[in-house]
Amino acid sequence: MARKYIDCREFPSEMKCTVAISADDEEELVNAAVQHAVAVHGEHDTPAFRKEVRSAIHQGTPPLTVA
Repeated sequence: MARKYIDCREFPSEMKCTVAISADDEEELVNAAVQHAVAVHGEHDTPAFRKEVRSAIHQGTPPLTVA
């Protein structure tokens, strides 16, 4: 099972969020990322948003910096 991650630094926001979330299981990763987005960024947990989150998944571990 390969490690996967989603990195908030890839999505510019006023708060300049630097959170990166990683997990071995894709469903666990999506759930954690959606919870973060709802609680911190005011997003809504919808099927369309979950699809968007899923499209932001990368293989491996988050880099130290994002270009």
